[in-house]
Amino acid sequence: MSEGWVQTSERILDQIRKFQQKEDKDRLDLVQSIRFSLYAFHRSLLGWMNWVNNPDVMASFNKEELDGMNKKIIEFVEEFIKYDVEVTKQGAKKTGAALESRREAEERARRGPEEVFYI
Repeated sequence: MSEGWVQTSERILDQIRKFQQKEDKDRLDLVQSIRFSLYAFHRSLLGWMNWVNNPDVMASFNKEELDGMNKKIIEFVEEFIKYDVEVTKQGAKKTGAALESRREAEERARRGPEEVFYI
């Protein structure tokens, strides 16, 4: 099982590197790369959750190894969540402005000439 997991993970890393090295990426290329990377991340997280929830697997690591894993994962997760918050704020601003513009356009289209007030 672990051999197959490692081989698949290495192929995933190769594909991520190909996305990264591609020249003249357009928006679709970038979205495809982000999507693939997040699915790869999701796959890895599921693997970690399977290990962490398996006492037989976790018992094979000593305290120092578990401490090292814990520190590395906390460091990684903190950075990822900080980035998530940053991008979410950007997206909320962009989405909010777009929604407001759409509402205003719909309101203008809905109003009839009798509802328009001129000075």
